[in-house]
Amino acid sequence: MQIGRYRIEPRVVLAPMAGVTDKPFRQLCKRMGAGLAVSEMTISDPRFWNTAKSRHRMDHEGEPAPISVQIAGTDPQLLADAARYNVDHGAELIDINMGCPAKKVCNVWAGSALMRDEALVARILESVVASVDVPVTLKIRTGWDADHRNAPAIARIAEASGIQALTVHGRTRDQHYTGLAEYDTVAAIKADARIPVIVNGDIDSPDKAHHVLALTGCDAVMVGRAAQGRPWIFREIAHHLATDGYLAEPALQEVRDVLLSHLDALHAFYGEEMGVRIARKHLGWYAKDRPENAAFRAVVNRATDARTQRELTGDYFDALIAGVALAA
Repeated sequence: MQIGRYRIEPRVVLAPMAGVTDKPFRQLCKRMGAGLAVSEMTISDPRFWNTAKSRHRMDHEGEPAPISVQIAGTDPQLLADAARYNVDHGAELIDINMGCPAKKVCNVWAGSALMRDEALVARILESVVASVDVPVTLKIRTGWDADHRNAPAIARIAEASGIQALTVHGRTRDQHYTGLAEYDTVAAIKADARIPVIVNGDIDSPDKAHHVLALTGCDAVMVGRAAQGRPWIFREIAHHLATDGYLAEPALQEVRDVLLSHLDALHAFYGEEMGVRIARKHLGWYAKDRPENAAFRAVVNRATDARTQRELTGDYFDALIAGVALAA
């Protein structure tokens, strides 16, 4: 898949997820086979650009190209300013968020709420595309609700505005993340499009990725929640798409080492106190469905320093590797 001058290979993309796809996670997923990793959503309001949260979100030092940054907002000029600001701070692709279903985003008419105003969508896209000399991409849903699946119209507006790739999550805004993703609308968009289309929603295995690509004709798949605690899903999908074969699940030793490396990166990136706190959700995802995971989480979540958190995590996985029950 080609986006501007960037070749995206393999054609498996990490979805932008607020509070999840920070720099340590993006770098990990790229190492594990993601062809592109999109940043957390950054706000277009310049009053928030110098907060600690925004500074972390805008830190791209050491990331492999292309660096894709997602921006969100409602005002065409502010979004254009935000695009320029992020390009000045390392962004090589700008992604516009019109897919987020969160109430706090939609209540201010950002995210997927923008799909209700096609004229505003056009003004935003034209403004952002004109403001930067890097490729601009767009992420949308199939529509606001089941009666208003206007994603095909938005896709035509996007292409006419100079958007260079489009991601479509196969749900309406009112579905949030419930029910099953539907791919008919995505397939219709791809059949009509001259730009790359990336399909998103419920892609959680190599077989599902293969099936959805065949069903929709899309150029790539985007993986979100299925990568939480399973960053190796990218290499699994990439391998299957390239060979029709399957990689073995990672051994517990590798899972332990990947997780410990992830913890180290979080502690270094955020500092010890915040890093330990942010790591807790990742620990829960890595331990999900493993033996005695509830007991492990109860113990490890009491850790308040990096060394203890790391030691408890290593001990838990070492016990799993040895087949020893976790001590209470």
